[in-house]
Amino acid sequence: MHHFSFRKFAPTLAAMMLLTQLVYAEPVNINTADAASLAKALNGVGPAKAKAIVSYRDKNGPFKSVDQLAMVEGISQKLIDKNRADIKLGAEKTATPATPAAAPAPKPAKPAS
Repeated sequence: MHHFSFRKFAPTLAAMMLLTQLVYAEPVNINTADAASLAKALNGVGPAKAKAIVSYRDKNGPFKSVDQLAMVEGISQKLIDKNRADIKLGAEKTATPATPAAAPAPKPAKPAS
């Protein structure tokens, strides 16, 4: 009888769970997210940096660019670049279909003679 050892399997399981989180991480809106959401979504941002982001936003208004995060104490450009793909500023703008140009009016049919 073979005895299953969880200790041997635990590192593999932990790695799989971490990879699953990385693959399915949702982008975070830095203008609306609370500190807990920021800390969870952004790599290298813990509770203190997340609170600093929220505090800066409360004092200065919404971020107008992702790079403006560098104005927050403790947030470096390197940290911003590492997380750029996971940072949103607001609602994603959906492409609105262009209004088709009005087609020329059909020519009236010639009367039969």
